[in-house]
This record gives sequence, structure tokens and C-alpha cells, in this order.
Amino acid sequence: MLGENGNSPPSAFSLLVADDLTLVSEGLASLCANFAGCRVVGSCSDGYEAWRLIESLEPDIAMIDLELPRLVAPELIRRTRESGLATRIVALSTRADRQTVIETLRSGASGFVLKNSSHRHLEEACRQVLLGGLYLSPTIDLQRAIRPAESAEEHPLHLLSAREHQVFSLLVEGVRAKEIAARLALSPKTVDTYRASLMRKLDIHDVAGLVKFAIQHKLITMQV
Repeated sequence: MLGENGNSPPSAFSLLVADDLTLVSEGLASLCANFAGCRVVGSCSDGYEAWRLIESLEPDIAMIDLELPRLVAPELIRRTRESGLATRIVALSTRADRQTVIETLRSGASGFVLKNSSHRHLEEACRQVLLGGLYLSPTIDLQRAIRPAESAEEHPLHLLSAREHQVFSLLVEGVRAKEIAARLALSPKTVDTYRASLMRKLDIHDVAGLVKFAIQHKLITMQV
């Protein structure tokens, strides 16, 4: 298979794995180590640690979970791109909603893999992004994801900016404002501003309402 520039994939590549659950991170690292030519240079379960390792090791690929603590994945991806590092990011997620896919790709990710995918899809993602391509799990409808929303009722979150969507996602997960500020490298006052803005846009007035909204639109699942 050839890349977009007609190049063959490299015979060997280095990879970093980061997932918020240490056991999952280590398991993914062990799995990926079996990919032909793959050399796993590290694994971690923390956003800041992932950034430190990317900056110091400059792996060819960083496979990162979107729910990393302390430094959220979109910010981590943005830092990687703005630092001029050649590391390509493959995002891992349980979510497949349009807004999450779009914002992840906009932040600079080269791949988006759902966590219910098989190991074959993980390897395909690595090969594709190494060729300079874009990889999405086969169950994600790319055309639907990038097509403008037909109406606010169909995709209400299109009203939110990238930052507002990040704050929204963390709020509905139960993360407190102070921790959100730390993860996004913002001041608590700025987080409050984003929270007020997104609530105004969605016409929702408290966090409980945001959680209900997220459940209704299948952005999170009800815990039982």
C-alpha cells in the first residue's frame, strides 16, 4: 500500500501509548509491540506525562486516549502540532459523535480509532498515518462527520467552539472547574466564562441539565 506521496510505509517505527487506565495502557503497548516493525518506547496514563514523553522521545506515533487526566487530548495534540514535532497522533475514544470526531481532527490528530475496534484496525491506523494519510475507524461515516449540520436540533453541539466543547465534555463527566482549568491550561475564571457561554448557547442553566442533555444525545451513557 502506498501513501499519498507514493511512498512505501517505513519498515520500522516508534510508538508511545497513553490511556487513562494504566492496565489498558500497558495492554495496548503489549499489543502494539507485536505489530511488524513497531518499537514501543513508552506508555503512560497521564496527559502531562504523555506530553513530556512526546517532547523528549519524539515517537513516530503517539496513540492517546481522549479521556487522559490532567491535560486533555485536544490540548496535547495542539501542543504537539505547534511544537513542530513530527509525531503523528492516533486518538482512541469510546465516542463517535460528530463533534468529538471533528474537534479531534481539527486539533491535528491523524487518526481516530474507536475503542471497540479490533487490533487489526489499530495496526491499519498506524500504517495509514505513517504514510501521511488520515485514518478513521470503519464504522465512522466520514462524510457525515465533516458535512455541515443540517439543523441545530440534529447536531446541537455545533453551536459550541472547540474550547466550549472541551469544557462541556469535562463538566458532564463530573470534573470540577478547578481541575478543568488545570487540564486545559486555563485560569478558573476563563473556565467559568466558557461554562457560562456554552450554557447560554444550549439554553441550559446548570450542570445537571448538561448531563441530561448529554444522555439524551447519546454523548454519555447512564451509569447503573
